Amino acid sequence: MKQHHVFSFLQRMGKSFMLPIAVLPVAGIFLGVGSSLTNETTIAALHLESVLGQGTFLYSVLILLKQVGKILFDNLPLIFAVSIALGMSKRRKEVAALAAIIAFFVMHATINALLCLDGSIVNGVVSGQALDGSITWVCGMLSLEMGVFGGIIVGLGVSYLHNRFYQIQLPSVISFYEGERFVPIVCAVTYVFVGVLMYFVWPPLQHGVYNLGRLISDSGYFGTFIYGVIKRSLVPFGLHHVWYMPFYQSALGGVQMVNGSMISGAQNIFFAQLSDPSVTHFSVNATKFFSGEFIFMIFGLPGAALAMYQCANPEAKKKTASLLLSAALTSALTGITEPIEFSFLFVAPLLYVVHVFLAATCFVIAQALQVAIGFTFSAGLLDFTLFGILQGNAKTNWITVVLLGLVYFFVYYGVFKFLIVKCDLKTPGRDESIKVFDKKKYDFSFDKSLIDPRSQMIVQGLGGRSNFTDLDCCITRLRATIKDDSLINEGVLKKSGAAAIMCQPNAIQIIYGPQASNIKTKLDEYMLNVPESYDFDDKEVVLETKTQFELECLVNGEVMPIEEASDSMFAHKLMGDGIMIRPSDGVVVAPCDGVISMVYPTKHAIGITIDDNTQILIHFGTDSAKLNGRGFELLVKPNQKVKAGDVLWNADLTYIKENALDENIIVVFTKIKDGAELEKKYGKMQCHDMMLRVKG
Repeated sequence: MKQHHVFSFLQRMGKSFMLPIAVLPVAGIFLGVGSSLTNETTIAALHLESVLGQGTFLYSVLILLKQVGKILFDNLPLIFAVSIALGMSKRRKEVAALAAIIAFFVMHATINALLCLDGSIVNGVVSGQALDGSITWVCGMLSLEMGVFGGIIVGLGVSYLHNRFYQIQLPSVISFYEGERFVPIVCAVTYVFVGVLMYFVWPPLQHGVYNLGRLISDSGYFGTFIYGVIKRSLVPFGLHHVWYMPFYQSALGGVQMVNGSMISGAQNIFFAQLSDPSVTHFSVNATKFFSGEFIFMIFGLPGAALAMYQCANPEAKKKTASLLLSAALTSALTGITEPIEFSFLFVAPLLYVVHVFLAATCFVIAQALQVAIGFTFSAGLLDFTLFGILQGNAKTNWITVVLLGLVYFFVYYGVFKFLIVKCDLKTPGRDESIKVFDKKKYDFSFDKSLIDPRSQMIVQGLGGRSNFTDLDCCITRLRATIKDDSLINEGVLKKSGAAAIMCQPNAIQIIYGPQASNIKTKLDEYMLNVPESYDFDDKEVVLETKTQFELECLVNGEVMPIEEASDSMFAHKLMGDGIMIRPSDGVVVAPCDGVISMVYPTKHAIGITIDDNTQILIHFGTDSAKLNGRGFELLVKPNQKVKAGDVLWNADLTYIKENALDENIIVVFTKIKDGAELEKKYGKMQCHDMMLRVKG
């Protein structure tokens, strides 16, 4: 079970990486196009000085694009901090995002102050005693060069603090700061200490990371091969993001001086060189983590798709062609390989082992032949064009990729076809369990305008809405936490179009490919608009609404809507929903069992905690705090347990009427369980009559 928790944690972290990674394609396009077409050598080679030369309109636009792309890459640590806090927090994610920004600034401001005190920074300039490249500019201040690790440290820590404290209850004197307001405060205080800790801990770690990066860089082709094997092997588990990101963004991917600055991280080195006109050939040592992927993503995997199509049964070839053609195009155009990889991973794992080996050799051969092409997101045709072809063969050796790609196309095709036939592997079209979603053949007897067939099938396959929580998605897959694994119906999920399904204890991943985000959006809309009883077409499931508890009338008088209250704070339900009572006498009793959690010094209001999910505030009179307790004989104390009917006040109602704005009593729920509903009764009532019922 402990291993499952670690696995689940790494999956969520990998998913959180997708948020900043999603920014990189746009930033990379801006930086790639801007850098390429403002490079004097490129302009001269294309003979476009009159159109793209300095001073032209297009030159100004391209410089703008270049700077926009550059600023996003420069601030990736902050983007990572916010994204991980968003992805790892359970509720109120916007609060976690704000807290991450605050914590990030506090941590680096603390480090900056300590570096100034120890003499590493003097008058805003790095002193000679600092290690080259160990101090850099972070959001306008000099701090330790922590790269995205700094953002990860902030994101993980803030998400933990947020999940721990966003519902915290504080003493009444400081209750304004409880709940989500407490999160930025505790994060700011915590990251002062984290900043101090990093000041002492990070420099030796930084030295170790630099040395490890150099070790991997110096390990030659064997190290590159191992990198490729591990990356492709982690794809089925959704953990490949956790593996490759440190190589892309930290010294694990190498350290290199570019244009007078020490740059760490393979992707950062490539993009620094991209904007440096003096570079004649991009660093092969940095791009060895990227270049080989173009070979098998654009060429190799489409060859595997062709082999699987040709091995399909004749009656299934048409449907199989639709599945494999879209998967092959997705791999070649965008570099998203999951749709095609998962088409054979589980039904023919031997093919995946072969694929991992072949993919790893692509990394090695590309390095050996001096191919140097980077990318922003993945090794598809778009990035190949921008960062390979447009940069020129002299800088990237992109023609070699095409030649190698053609070879690997036939290698993948030949090896896959041989193994499928020889071992009778059940690839798409050879096994009826692997199907393409076809809603025409799925008969629904419900209103088509309200029910999305695929969403209905997913809910069915997951065992019903009550059987899953924390539903989210990354680029290619849906993920959910499962309550009862035995209710999962993989057959229905496959009919919905799933390329593959991964089940772990109390967790599931459903791989759909790049349309996963749209599927998630439609699924959310379906669950919002369609009643749960419509989820299953063979029987209706009707949830019974349970009554949590009832509130008795706490005074003789008239129960009225809270919207009629004189105090706008209560009338607009800013403190919570509830009711108002116009009392006919001053004897006020407890409406339910509970604990007196708060008593105002002026005796005009008290709080009652009913349970962990429910608290009520009873406020006697409007503008009655100015009476300073006169007219209120309060008969309870803080932390006192009360039962329904126990007397709370024996008040002088006449005095209150004459000296306050009015004598009305407000009962509001300041804390209530999510989804709970209030059923209210109005009119003349006596003490102990049922006036309000909480359902849900």
